[in-house]
Amino acid sequence: MSRILAWVGLVGLMCHLSLILPLKYQSSSYGRAQAASRDVFDTAQANTQAKTVEPALPAPQHSAPNILIGLDADMSSASAESGEAIRRGIVLAINEINRNGGVLGRHFQLIVRDHRGNPGRGIDNIEAFGKMKNLVAVVGGIHTPVALEELETIHHHQLIYLGAWAAGTPVIDNGYDPNYVFRVSVRDEYAGEFLVREAMRMGYRRPGLLLEQTGWGESNERAIINALRQRGLAPVGIEWFQWGTMDMTDLYDGLVAANADVILLVANPLEGVVAIQSMAYLPVAQRLPIISHWGITGGGRDFFRSVREHLSSVDLYFLQTFSFIEPPFPERAARLFNAYKSTFPQCNSPQDVFSPVGTAHAYELIHLLKLAIEKAATINRPAVRKALEHLGTYQGVIRDYASPFTPTRHDALTIDDFRLARYSDQGAIIPLQKAQ
Repeated sequence: MSRILAWVGLVGLMCHLSLILPLKYQSSSYGRAQAASRDVFDTAQANTQAKTVEPALPAPQHSAPNILIGLDADMSSASAESGEAIRRGIVLAINEINRNGGVLGRHFQLIVRDHRGNPGRGIDNIEAFGKMKNLVAVVGGIHTPVALEELETIHHHQLIYLGAWAAGTPVIDNGYDPNYVFRVSVRDEYAGEFLVREAMRMGYRRPGLLLEQTGWGESNERAIINALRQRGLAPVGIEWFQWGTMDMTDLYDGLVAANADVILLVANPLEGVVAIQSMAYLPVAQRLPIISHWGITGGGRDFFRSVREHLSSVDLYFLQTFSFIEPPFPERAARLFNAYKSTFPQCNSPQDVFSPVGTAHAYELIHLLKLAIEKAATINRPAVRKALEHLGTYQGVIRDYASPFTPTRHDALTIDDFRLARYSDQGAIIPLQKAQ
């Protein structure tokens, strides 16, 4: 571990996007106070603030119409870097596939729509995607509440939805038959077990839960309580916060009074910053370590910059599934990273890749979609959906898949793919030694 940290300490700061424009403070339509500055990713590939729909790549010149893939994600609000990370993974996969002749004699093309973390905008995006000719699938972003609200529209249009980040268990276990949602990402049912297991492995026995009051927070509450119950334990306390909360001191006071020895946090970037700042401001004797779900990392570099000064006071760990710094298959990861740094300027080393899980998950999903289209020999959505459930083996950058999805399992990753990670002093995400 020390050798990895020393190596990371020698490299430069994380890479910048080609163009970054500040977005002034504003609240979303459902009342989320946004106290941090926003980055809008305004590039030739995806100007998602100025235009609702924009190709992520120049349309390839090809005799047959392009096969369209949608991206429905936060591209301009608090989790914008997660959306950009996902977009980059899609672009890398599309470039690779198109260079090798495409699929069914046609090229892929990406259409980006920005939901800004707003479920209403997300539904509008899915409605528009569902009506697009030659669009076969949509890749989704970080927000479970948005994905849950979109489910009815997704299935109305028989639109294949590929989850690249949102971890809520009900996003997949949604009650629809046939189910059009597939995911290469974390599943909260597994995440709850993982967070509890890692807390126990580190010697903690009295966890306090700090959860956002959304469907995602509720999904994690169920998973964490179930994991604790299987060990004859229970949380010493559960505290909930709303989006836009600006101080969590009172919530921590309750958990400290309940004699918690660790905090299990479920938060997105804005509230994650508040959670860490509030912990750092507590008296030293009351500060507790935080083991967090990965939602906080959706803020990428902005999140790290906002908490950097507090990380010497707060012991922070968080869940991850993939790292270019310590990948499960170094040769495969190296090929992908080489394509990444040649496509996106000012990225020279693995620690320069922000939100690497979003890039890796999206890259994997597009290649699995390609295999399904080839198997179905059509872009007919119901046929491709069925083919996704019957793919053969695939060697990905995250894992070797014996069968990525089945008719009864639409989550491709398992708890065995999860790692704890920490930030380096420069903001790189460093995986910890994996438990044996």
